Amino acid sequence: MIGVLVLAVVAGTYFTVRASRHDPSCGSGVKERGTQHECTGVTDGSVVFAPALKQVTQRIKAENDAVAGKTPVTVALMIPMISDNAAEQRELVEQTQGAYLAQYRANHRSNNQRPPVRLLLANPGHNYEFWRPIADRLASAAASGRENLRAVAGINISLDATEDALAYLTNTKGIPVVAGSLTGNDFANTPERPHAFRGLARVAPTNSDQAAALGSYGAGKKPDETMVVEDLREGDNYLYTLRRVFERLAKGAKNAPETFRSPKDFNKEDNLSNDFHQMVADICTSDAKTVYFAGRPVQLRQFLVELGNRTCDKRYTVITGSHASTLTVDPKFAPEWGSLTKGAGITLRYAGLAHPDAWAPNAPGSDNGPADRSDDASKAAYKEFRDLAAEFGPGSEHPIGPVSLVDSRTIITHDSVATAIAGIRNSTVGSVRMPTLPQVADGWLRLHGTHTVHGASGPICLDQYGNPYNKAVPIVHLDPVTKKAVFDRLAWPEGHPSPSDCTAPNKPGT
Repeated sequence: MIGVLVLAVVAGTYFTVRASRHDPSCGSGVKERGTQHECTGVTDGSVVFAPALKQVTQRIKAENDAVAGKTPVTVALMIPMISDNAAEQRELVEQTQGAYLAQYRANHRSNNQRPPVRLLLANPGHNYEFWRPIADRLASAAASGRENLRAVAGINISLDATEDALAYLTNTKGIPVVAGSLTGNDFANTPERPHAFRGLARVAPTNSDQAAALGSYGAGKKPDETMVVEDLREGDNYLYTLRRVFERLAKGAKNAPETFRSPKDFNKEDNLSNDFHQMVADICTSDAKTVYFAGRPVQLRQFLVELGNRTCDKRYTVITGSHASTLTVDPKFAPEWGSLTKGAGITLRYAGLAHPDAWAPNAPGSDNGPADRSDDASKAAYKEFRDLAAEFGPGSEHPIGPVSLVDSRTIITHDSVATAIAGIRNSTVGSVRMPTLPQVADGWLRLHGTHTVHGASGPICLDQYGNPYNKAVPIVHLDPVTKKAVFDRLAWPEGHPSPSDCTAPNKPGT
């Protein structure tokens, strides 16, 4: 990622940066780090980390300038901002767009609720490599009476470095966090570890909750007709928890799991197509009809292509985790959609974090019973979000770039920031003072019942550990004809939707 520093003047000075050998500072609040000379740090929008982020970053800067002097509260979006992988870079843009839409909605569509919101962009580097100096900068912003940072949002990849960053922010620095598309089971407070991350809230269902939702949908198959294909790479909680979940679902399978090991940088292809080519031959000779795939999107793409080129005339269903949504924005998968139709056909099904059809009127699955569409508040919340996103699309007065909702990243990051804002504002009720960090963290405990957050991804009803209880999960499959992720229906980890006044029930041992 060796690039050139490009200067542009748009309503002030902006730096479009991938990385720079020439200016180690990279711009205000951002500096060059690592062997790849990546520009990492924290910005209010004065620095643009990647060309694709330019439009949305400019809007964030304008919004921050507009609330300056109005005693705003600060929320930081902490995600990697730069990637050489085109699909991942697209998702990073979508997450930033979602954060901006939550900021704009809070400042302009909330009946002038206070405090107004300032948004920082915090780039910890590729795979969170430089999380520590960025976390320290955010801690300084939290201690500053001028910046008043009260929450970090967006944390998005279930890696060991992410866990370290979460523990440092919450336990060491006392900063409340609302994670975004984070699904690893171990990145949560639980009855067994109630204080693993003090002040952590989540808006996405864990991998186990996704699997439970898939099971309630009917994805469970005859055990002797299943097989697990799993990535053994260490240091990735997404993989670890998927392996555990899928091995449990496939208990009783005739064959042991087929295994592979992806490179440390899981966005690299390496030579795994060769491994999958050999693996598919063994899958063909087995009795498996359902394959549980515990792997990241690049390896999933490679596997699907090889499975599509199989010599046996068998139909397969491949079931995987929410990160499969990346295939919908992966340009390398674009010419490979035909892999799903080869042979007797392949159905790729996964539990999404969000989908634009999940709360739409008369969406597919609406004939599965009135409970599937019982939450009018969620329908209204999604419509408001969808209409707001359209206002900032290409051709608008202040565009933030093309806004895609199909792969869930824009929606779930919007809900992460919106939940943080809801908790902060709830903590200011009846007070003109800025809430303290502990008050905001304690505010997560109120976000249920009448204070359930009606996000664009559905109701967000936090339990006493800060986890979304029984979060609605859209079951999705890839359609090779339309080349889109098609919504099947909603499912729930508990097997049924929660009542409209959602509150986690009191269970023995919790």
